[in-house]
Amino acid sequence: MISPKIPKKDRFGIYLKIENICLEIISLIITAALESKNNKLPILNSTRIKIETLKRLIRITQELNIIEKKKYIDLESDLQKISRMVAGWIKYLK
Repeated sequence: MISPKIPKKDRFGIYLKIENICLEIISLIITAALESKNNKLPILNSTRIKIETLKRLIRITQELNIIEKKKYIDLESDLQKISRMVAGWIKYLK
């Protein structure tokens, strides 16, 4: 958890945006899992866009020294894994 260490001005700015995108990604993945095979692809493509956006926002937080480098590396590693899983799911559907 990184929110208690984030300055208040950032917690209600970029961190709030990151939090909302994370929730959107979770929602999209659940939706894709429950959809029929024909409807999954557009949802998963939207998910990939959200993941890439999230990667950029997290990189910005590290560049602005909002989060520590170690935390950034951990988050980036997790996002890479998630991105690969979604890409694999998309490849399977094609």
